[in-house]
Amino acid sequence: MKGRSILKFRDDIRNIAIIAHVDHGKTTLVNEMLKQSDTLDEHVQIDDRAMDTNAIEKERGITILSKNTAVRYGDKQINILDTPGHADFGGEVERIMRMVDGVLLVVDAFEGTMPQTRFVLKKALEQHLTPIVVINKIDRPGARPEEVVDEVLDLFIELGADESQLDFPVVYVSALNGTSSYESDPAKQEHTMQPIFDTIIKTIPSPIDNSDEPLQFQVALLDYNDYVGRVGIGRVFRGTIKVGDSVSVMKLDGSKKNFRVTKLFGFFGLQRLEINEAHAGDLVAVSGMEDINVGETVADSSNPEALPILRIDEPTLQMTFGTNSSPFAGKEGKFVTARQLELRLKSELETDVSLRVEDTDEPGSWVVSGRGELHLSILIETLRREGYELQASRPEVIYREVDGKRCEPFESVQIDTPDEYTGSIIDTLSKRKAEMKNMESTGNNQTRLTFLAPSRGLIGYSTEFLSLTRGYGIMNHTFSEYLPVIPNWNPGRRNGALVSINQGKTTTYATMGIEDRGTIFVDPGTEVYEGMIVGQNSRENDISVNITKGKNMTNVRSSNKDLTATIKTPTHLTLEESLEFLNSDEFCEITPDHVRLRKRILNTNSREKEAKKRKMNK
Repeated sequence: MKGRSILKFRDDIRNIAIIAHVDHGKTTLVNEMLKQSDTLDEHVQIDDRAMDTNAIEKERGITILSKNTAVRYGDKQINILDTPGHADFGGEVERIMRMVDGVLLVVDAFEGTMPQTRFVLKKALEQHLTPIVVINKIDRPGARPEEVVDEVLDLFIELGADESQLDFPVVYVSALNGTSSYESDPAKQEHTMQPIFDTIIKTIPSPIDNSDEPLQFQVALLDYNDYVGRVGIGRVFRGTIKVGDSVSVMKLDGSKKNFRVTKLFGFFGLQRLEINEAHAGDLVAVSGMEDINVGETVADSSNPEALPILRIDEPTLQMTFGTNSSPFAGKEGKFVTARQLELRLKSELETDVSLRVEDTDEPGSWVVSGRGELHLSILIETLRREGYELQASRPEVIYREVDGKRCEPFESVQIDTPDEYTGSIIDTLSKRKAEMKNMESTGNNQTRLTFLAPSRGLIGYSTEFLSLTRGYGIMNHTFSEYLPVIPNWNPGRRNGALVSINQGKTTTYATMGIEDRGTIFVDPGTEVYEGMIVGQNSRENDISVNITKGKNMTNVRSSNKDLTATIKTPTHLTLEESLEFLNSDEFCEITPDHVRLRKRILNTNSREKEAKKRKMNK
């Protein structure tokens, strides 16, 4: 090799990322690759989706944080990065692309290319990575592998892939069954992952071996460990790093700090093991640097050169987080003060790069910006599980100035639905100012609709969409671009709220009296306070209701049917539905045990005066 060119390569390593749309089987595929490689001992049993480690990931069946692992195949090591499929966690995907030399693009053999497939592939092609296409779920009823390969090719051409990228190899797999082959016929599948491993070794370029040059290591992920503090995970781009080395960290603002490398960790299977040194091309974790951030370069102290900074898409959605100010504040949570909440939000910034936290004029409240509703609701869910109490406002889009015009974010929306619901979907989305781009029949009485919709209009649409399609529709949306703001339009909830006028426990008797007015959210016997939202009105205005009144009892027996007082089962909103329900004059109160909805102004008289004022000013 040396004789042919000056460049040397490390043939014993390959660095790949697995990218795909949500639910196309990334994490399941990584699992199978771990099982069928020479990595784990015979006796080690691994769970399904072993890479999804935190509780929320396990419950929801989605990947939120990127994870890395390494598998052995013969004498080669393949470093694998598993990435999230949701656009809301796109910040995770973008950083990963810099650490690898190639990608496995996983596509569902039935669903074909989806919005997210497009998003992640675009990121990979921008970094000029070598792609391998994996058609998964080949055994699924209705699978159409050949057509899907054509769809993938069209997508490559559309995204401007170069000649070498268009000549991608294809492997057909069923990750759930652990089978794969080079042919699209499901009958020819064999219980092995060999075709995938062989294709990776053959197609993905080896990292350049420049271990003798000055060190350059870039941090792409952050982890935190109580014993060693912050851990920077990244790739050694050049040189060698050893335990005990003095190194310089090139900060994002151009300053530099000197550190000693206290520990190095390498990845093997599901374990993180201590190592003494790492060379160019290795993916390792480094500790000993207190305030290292994503995108910073660890370089040789005598010859410090920074790598280009990682570019991350800006947030598009924001909410105001504040300390809980309801009458029930501090009853359930462990951490309830403004200082505790602020420290926790600031510590989240250490590992989540696509998040922003800014102070406001009001004490005890912060503007938190993220990439979408899911991104922010997962953050809230994480906080409440840790024992924090907070209140959050309605999600709002972030406006920007583009070429002197005020612009708002628009998203590309793709909907797969049974034919009978298409009319009502088109109708509801056009009210939300969405523009239809395409409509095609996909067979089996299914239609695929594509829209360009303002992000403002999509807030709160997913709940409505599920009830429109009775749960049969599938909606995916990803950020498209910033376009001029739609004037004189204010989307939001059309219906008013049922608001409690006093504090106490709700009764069945009182609920019976008001359930004709709309939908009730609370069970009998629930503690409520004045100004708390207990249901949704079927009309546009808010109604103040007494939901705690009891029945006047006498000592005379009654012969009527009051003995069996029955009410409709109340609707219980999830955290996401509660955030979507909010209007601008409302808060969502989040504690470890409860999610409550409330008005900003709790006092009934003050609130009604304020509403009158607003009407007059209109």
